[in-house]
Amino acid sequence: MTQTQREFDYDVAIVGGGSGGYAAARTAAQAGLRTVVVEGGKEVGGLCILRGCMPTKALLYAAEVLHLARQSATWGIEARDVTFDFSRVMARKDALIKEFAEYRFQQLSAGKFKFVRDLARFQDGHTLELSSGQSLSARHFVISTGSIVSPPPLPQLSDLGYLTSDDALSLTTLPKSLIVLGGGSVAVEFAELFLRFGVKVTLVQRSARILRDVDPDAALELEKVFRRDGMILHHNTKLTHASRENGLKLISFLCEGKHVQIEAEEILFALGRSANTSHLRLDKAGVTTDRGRILTNAQMQTSASHIYAAGDCTGPHEIVHIAIQQGEVAAHNIAHPAKTLSMDYRLLTNVIFTNPQVAAVGLTEKEAQSRGVSYLTASYPFSDHGKSLIMETRDGFVKLLADPRSGEILGGCVVGPLGGELIHEITAAMHKRMTVHELAAMPHYHPTLAEIWTYPAEDLAAQIPLMG
Repeated sequence: MTQTQREFDYDVAIVGGGSGGYAAARTAAQAGLRTVVVEGGKEVGGLCILRGCMPTKALLYAAEVLHLARQSATWGIEARDVTFDFSRVMARKDALIKEFAEYRFQQLSAGKFKFVRDLARFQDGHTLELSSGQSLSARHFVISTGSIVSPPPLPQLSDLGYLTSDDALSLTTLPKSLIVLGGGSVAVEFAELFLRFGVKVTLVQRSARILRDVDPDAALELEKVFRRDGMILHHNTKLTHASRENGLKLISFLCEGKHVQIEAEEILFALGRSANTSHLRLDKAGVTTDRGRILTNAQMQTSASHIYAAGDCTGPHEIVHIAIQQGEVAAHNIAHPAKTLSMDYRLLTNVIFTNPQVAAVGLTEKEAQSRGVSYLTASYPFSDHGKSLIMETRDGFVKLLADPRSGEILGGCVVGPLGGELIHEITAAMHKRMTVHELAAMPHYHPTLAEIWTYPAEDLAAQIPLMG
């Protein structure tokens, strides 16, 4: 019997019930496919809800409220002896996450598709073995198992003990001092979070600067604020040893040819995450991986043509709205093989929820240069902008990249207040392929933060002749 003639339990089985998996299941079920979601985690919700976006942003916002209260004298408001109760801060975060997770569980259990609470691994290309001892078969699969914390680069770290980003979200008390290993978005968000709650923070970064994927001017602006607020930063490092002495944890590293040793009460390991695929036995399904990451084409199809993947287990961007888009594309292509969709990362948006927030959409200058894309750029500082002066948020800038011939907006970057909100104006403009001339001409209310985009737009519009 051929695979086309074989009867399967389901048309499509989704392995993983996080944001990408749920999006795939919803799309497949709406297309009329017999669909099952298999989720083996102790909790339901996925990384974003349980240990990523939502809990970290809840804590960062609490830290921001604390910071504003302590700075209230700037606006002539006296708030003396501002303190906080860390247990109540964490309790509010836990209550929010419980609510979000329960809602996701309700979505998965609503009956639009079958929801199975089991660990799964492939028996062959069309069959999953479940930890309950049962099995199920499907004509197609979408793998969306997310990611896990990467192993540490130093064996001594495991013996010494350290916090992961998962552990940090479950703390009941704060350490007096903390070494943060890493310089990506997770590292810098946690570093600021702990700093604002009164922890002495030292950040140790392998690269020449933090946030190596954003433009240098944006990263350096955030570093300036970190240092002003009391954070210690070390760049261009190579970890060499970890140990304990007098009740403190010690990290040794090379920095510009010099041996450096620092100590703290606790260490936060934030050097990245890896695809959560090792338990799936993907080789039995003919799925190719690269260091655990599932390789797919633009249609989210793996090397096994009937198996698709979505989210952090495949990448290349570990962002929840990308995982959702990938899940929807994968399920659509399974349901409509004659009218396939492809992922388009032209409008890729990133936000880092520090203060100032760092956000970007489309091309960065770094990417444009590496791809050989011609561009013009202009920027404008928040230190000379009315609404940000009112808010006393003078750090940072906005920046636009435009095609030097047509004026089409190629990318935008913001380092400043509410950057994660402000960047969506440029996302919308790029979605409609607007030019800097059109953005400059678009009315903006005064005084608002958003009107700051008109200044670099006007600058670029003056440099680029109108076509036609």
